[in-house]
Amino acid sequence: MSSIFGKIFTVSTWGESHGKAIGAVVDGCPPGFAISEEYIQTFLDRRKPGQNALTTQRKESDIVKILSGVFEGKTTGTPISMIVENSDHHSEDYEHIKDWYRPGHADEAYDSKYGFRDYRGGGRSSARETIGRVAAGSIARKILNEKCKTEFNAWLALDESAIETARKNGDSIGGIINLNIKNPPKNLGEPIFDRTEALLAMAMMSIPATRGFEIGKGFEAAKMTGSEHNKFADGTYGGITSGEDIFCRIAFKPTPSILQLQKAKNKNGEVGEISVKGRHDPCVALRAPVIVESMAALVLMDLWLQDRAI
Repeated sequence: MSSIFGKIFTVSTWGESHGKAIGAVVDGCPPGFAISEEYIQTFLDRRKPGQNALTTQRKESDIVKILSGVFEGKTTGTPISMIVENSDHHSEDYEHIKDWYRPGHADEAYDSKYGFRDYRGGGRSSARETIGRVAAGSIARKILNEKCKTEFNAWLALDESAIETARKNGDSIGGIINLNIKNPPKNLGEPIFDRTEALLAMAMMSIPATRGFEIGKGFEAAKMTGSEHNKFADGTYGGITSGEDIFCRIAFKPTPSILQLQKAKNKNGEVGEISVKGRHDPCVALRAPVIVESMAALVLMDLWLQDRAI
């Protein structure tokens, strides 16, 4: 089960949704950059649950602690280990369905592949795993901003009333995150397999609940002529960044955990109906913008270090 991302600037995430803690280890970070827990916290606060009535009411402060790799406020060049403790997990909410596979979840696939699964909130398949990505991404984006003036801005364009309606109906909806990368470093990426857009697509599709990725005009480009499309800058050509802004769109599916009764099956193949209790986002995309930004930062940071190593 791979939990490591990157080639030079590597990130290893660890922990489960209902375990004692969640965290990440960043290796390959250059020394001498100012990093503090307070700085990382600003990004984790954008991701944490319980922010308003439209997000899960799980109350987690998600306070980050740096355990290694930073001395006197600066990176040392050694692995940076970070931890966020879990405090408000209600594992008993899942006890009644521990033998059932939740529709739309990774439950059955995990059980089939590994012969064992953590039924408490999905374990590693839970979006709570992204805490480590956000913490690591905050470091990457700081270095890229200081060295290249690169900025990452993601947002969700969705009517909040639609989310509220779904929540009241015990249902959920999906959403599309827009991402703009301003001033990306020039000449990043390779022309064959390690194309910048390919790595961005892989990074975004590794985020739980993602179902689609576009860069530039995306699927609209298929409807355009060459003379039309050539007027638009995609930010990458032949897999290599041009230094122009990069625009992406990432589609998120509806949260599969809903209160409505749904057909499900158990380990024995028996079919029944279950309702998934617990506290879940009616729209998982609501808290996803900072996760999208973080994954983009990790991709460009790793490519930037690869380019400097040539």
